[in-house]
Amino acid sequence: MNLAPLPGKTLSSKALLGALIFGLFIVFIAALMVGPVEISLFEAMRQGLQQDASIEYLILFEIRLPRALLALLIGATLGLAGAALQGLLRNPLAEPGIIGVSSFAALGAVIVFYYGLSGLAWYALPLGGLVGALLSVVIIFMLVGKSRSIVTLILAGVAINAIGGALIALVLNFAPSPYAMQEILFWLLGSVANRSSNELLIALPFIALGWIMVLSSGRFLNALTLGEETAYSMGFDVSRYRWTLVLGVAVSVGAAVSVAGNIGFIGLVVPHLIRPLVGYEPRRLLVASALGGAILLLVADIAVQLLSSGGEIKLGVITALVGGPFFLFLILKSKNMML
Repeated sequence: MNLAPLPGKTLSSKALLGALIFGLFIVFIAALMVGPVEISLFEAMRQGLQQDASIEYLILFEIRLPRALLALLIGATLGLAGAALQGLLRNPLAEPGIIGVSSFAALGAVIVFYYGLSGLAWYALPLGGLVGALLSVVIIFMLVGKSRSIVTLILAGVAINAIGGALIALVLNFAPSPYAMQEILFWLLGSVANRSSNELLIALPFIALGWIMVLSSGRFLNALTLGEETAYSMGFDVSRYRWTLVLGVAVSVGAAVSVAGNIGFIGLVVPHLIRPLVGYEPRRLLVASALGGAILLLVADIAVQLLSSGGEIKLGVITALVGGPFFLFLILKSKNMML
């Protein structure tokens, strides 16, 4: 697919980031206002300052704020990870699940469900997801070793995804009860509902660490667009930077999946939409994609709450309904450009 910049579509960094930050602020406030119970944000905040734990205060700060913050962090993580992987693999169809982290993070959480460990402590489920994500990274290192081949990395990701999917299916097949299987399935569909500040706090350090590792590699991604040999000649240790990016994506996406389940296509859709606005420059795409991912997931969560009646639609279902057709469009577009 042609990655050359298109004239007339590039925005200045300040203008683009300003617009995205403003959009994120508006959507975040809207997310705090949406819910089954109508509340006044101003009144809830006033009561909070007066240390009056009213119903409105509890709804805002104990339910809606953690949910909105988690959607923001996860959306930003998926958008950033997608932009990083697309730059690393030099393929606009790449997304965070390609290296198998999401699959093994989900597997770790599913095992916690299977053995009933999720009821022992609030941190058991996210901890299981994080252990699964880190295990996938260990397997990647074992499979790839010191190889600098992108193809080897992709094949390792395919293998890890296949193994993770098979093990999840095995756990579902031997689930101790229909209720356990239903709980596992609902979690796998992805959601930020019924999440508290506890899940936010356990995921935040790992997400922040992953962000730092990815964002520190922006100049390397710019150099990589000219080819690996050119990046070497410019003084970049290609192997070290590649693993920094892979580990950053693994840690941050693993933490996101561990608290919200599998939410797909954000990392694919957002970088593709924003890329023309940054002149197809990978470094500028990173932060812009993080902001765009946060906006998109918050909008999706608002749609979930507005469209649900009775049982809530899962967030991963909404993103798949939007991202699936978009992915097919990208494939057809890529095919037509190759003809």
